[in-house]
Amino acid sequence: MKLGVLTNMLGELPLEEALQYFTSLGIEMVEIGAGGFPGKQHADPAVLLNSETEFQKFQDTLKKYNVQISAISCHGNPVHPDRAVAEKFDQEMRDAILLAEKLGVHQINTFSGCPGDSPDSRYPNWVTCPWPNDFGEILAYQWNDVLLPYWANFVPFAKDHGVDKIAFELHPGFCVYNTESMLRIRKEIGREIGANLDPSHLIWQGMEPVAVIRALGDAIFHFHAKDTRVDKYNTQVNGVLDTKPYQDEIHRSWVFRSVGYGNDELYWKDIISNLRMVGYDYAVSIEHEDSLMSKHEGLERAVQMLKRCLMNEQPGAMWWV
Repeated sequence: MKLGVLTNMLGELPLEEALQYFTSLGIEMVEIGAGGFPGKQHADPAVLLNSETEFQKFQDTLKKYNVQISAISCHGNPVHPDRAVAEKFDQEMRDAILLAEKLGVHQINTFSGCPGDSPDSRYPNWVTCPWPNDFGEILAYQWNDVLLPYWANFVPFAKDHGVDKIAFELHPGFCVYNTESMLRIRKEIGREIGANLDPSHLIWQGMEPVAVIRALGDAIFHFHAKDTRVDKYNTQVNGVLDTKPYQDEIHRSWVFRSVGYGNDELYWKDIISNLRMVGYDYAVSIEHEDSLMSKHEGLERAVQMLKRCLMNEQPGAMWWV
């Protein structure tokens, strides 16, 4: 496994300055935003697909700092009920695919998306319970009429351009948010669909990351290193479904934390060990969204922790048996 980072945390800096800092910490891989929510400050397809000078400069910068792209990130909601919003996300994802092809990258990271509750909806509708029965009808519409047809159409486009791994982040608010929904869409659409597994979104939902890793196995295409701390006192009062702003940390039921500040080192060593056991040997990409720490302190603490957790060498023969 190699230590990586989602570079948009330093999107205000030119790519070279960001890479200079990241590599000084020991970062070996970069996940670069090229549209959608991650932005495209470091890799704008409109520029890199149309200017050979800028494209060569981009490649030379990566080579200078000896970093590999783990994935092109273009998280969005291409099935948003507002057609203009959906079309914008869809176009940005397709542009990201074309950029990945040009770069020789075979993977994008994104979200599954979430439709509304009907063709006339204005906003997405994330269903979290089976009753009243209206919710079951919404789910059937979302999956059968919108989600599955969209991805059945998108995957062939991606494959035609050399991208054979589309990694969904299991994220609340979208149709694919847990193990069951991930495995369902992979079964329905194909093995080109997999997971960009981020424990931070599993933890507050009550999932155990190690159990999810074992259940997903080779469906794990990418891994985000981000932690969550569940506040047991607030949760005991209000449960884990929390709509308060992320900035209201002291009153929230949970908050995102840098690796090691939500759960201890043994917890993370167990996650890394189980990733190895299911055959995952790719990026461990830090996504820093800890509102209690500065960008630099939060990233550097995560790097320090993960360096103690990652196993860099392949295991040898069992000399003791």
